[in-house]
Amino acid sequence: MHYDVAIIGAGMSGLAAGIRAAYFDKRVCILEKHYAYGGLNSYYTLKRRAFDVGLHAVTNYVDPGVRNAPLPKLLRQLRLTRDDFDLNPQRFSEIHFPDRRLRFTNDVEVLVQSVAETFPQDADNFRRFVTVVNEFDDLRLDATPSSARGVLGENLSDPVLIDMLLCPMMYYGSAQEHDMDFTQFVTMFKSIFLQGFARPPNGVRTIIRALVRKYRSCGGELRMRCGVRRIETDGDRIAAIALDSGETITADVVLSSAGLIETMKMCDDDAHHPLPSQAGQVSFVESIAVLDQHPAALGHDATIIFFNDADTFTYAVPERLVDLRSGVVCCPTNYEGHEDVGEGVLRVTWLASSKRWAELDENAYSTAKQRLRLDFFERGKRYIDRFDDHTVGTDMFTPRTIERYTGHHNGAVYGTPHKVRDGRTRFKNLFICGTDQGFLGIIGAMLSGITVTNLHILPHAAAKDTRVT
Repeated sequence: MHYDVAIIGAGMSGLAAGIRAAYFDKRVCILEKHYAYGGLNSYYTLKRRAFDVGLHAVTNYVDPGVRNAPLPKLLRQLRLTRDDFDLNPQRFSEIHFPDRRLRFTNDVEVLVQSVAETFPQDADNFRRFVTVVNEFDDLRLDATPSSARGVLGENLSDPVLIDMLLCPMMYYGSAQEHDMDFTQFVTMFKSIFLQGFARPPNGVRTIIRALVRKYRSCGGELRMRCGVRRIETDGDRIAAIALDSGETITADVVLSSAGLIETMKMCDDDAHHPLPSQAGQVSFVESIAVLDQHPAALGHDATIIFFNDADTFTYAVPERLVDLRSGVVCCPTNYEGHEDVGEGVLRVTWLASSKRWAELDENAYSTAKQRLRLDFFERGKRYIDRFDDHTVGTDMFTPRTIERYTGHHNGAVYGTPHKVRDGRTRFKNLFICGTDQGFLGIIGAMLSGITVTNLHILPHAAAKDTRVT
């Protein structure tokens, strides 16, 4: 079977790329090895309850009427409407450090005022820094890497403020330990602070179903439980894709959202396989509690809290299974308009060591999860009194879970630290989209698929389409 475009992975970037290519009458096939769409942002059912994987918030949210922002641009490119995603904005979120708190909403002035009250000596500096970020072109595909910590240090004086700003940026998008590239920092800063958080009442399934419907309506083919065994190469081109079923397909162009390291290891070009040291290392564990009431009804109103309990903030792979000193607390029902959503949910995310979790046998693995469950309940009690009394169901995922269901080495949620901004590989007809292109978040992932498709598959067709800008 021959296609114009074959896409590996039915995650956000793969589905968006498929829609974009199929809209221009390309014969497109998406290959997904699992039974569920969404990749790193999917959902599953356990004991008749639906659980989101990955989605704490859709970033880049802007109010209706705003046109020059990633969300409306994305909707125009995919021929979707705001109603298709059914996004409701957050109430408020916070960053908690010892003796310091910053509050933010989808209005950046709330954060500016919170910084002025908490760090008065940096109030003017922060206002100027917001302008610097606003004017920085983070969409340039040829941007030179630079240190976010370094740039922050040039603009702000208080190291605690710098750490507090880095904390949400890193937890929601950094594959690099201790620091992150300034271009990626700007992308995250804009998406979280200058735009904002939102979420559909029914979670990520709303977005996934909208993408799948659109893709199929454009004539795209979607093959589930269809894993790729090997990518066959011929010199500097991809010749064919060998599937787990034994079938072989060919395509003029191949897009992969499986990750740069993971994709190159599929190629039969042994001489150019990446080194293991190039793979990402940053992974997480997350504990989820279903509550008999919404957190807001129990006195906890914040949508998301990024916390750090230590004297200094450390974003790195821990020596132990989990680093409990910092993390993220998310309440998916603490968004505007979610009052009628059934049960409440509280999720806590911590940094984890994929290596340590991989070393455990099944008994030790089960014991470690039980111990972490106790830590989870202790954390929950900080926000909801008698938290355990209101818990009616729990679940947990670890780096082992992430690797099993996504194929990402080391359970690395954000892929390799070395991003490929233009999506190119050493093969002329193989391109990377998704996490390892460096576009972050759910909106970023979809824009990644669109960008790679526009650059490398539709340069002439896209130029004729007057509605893409």
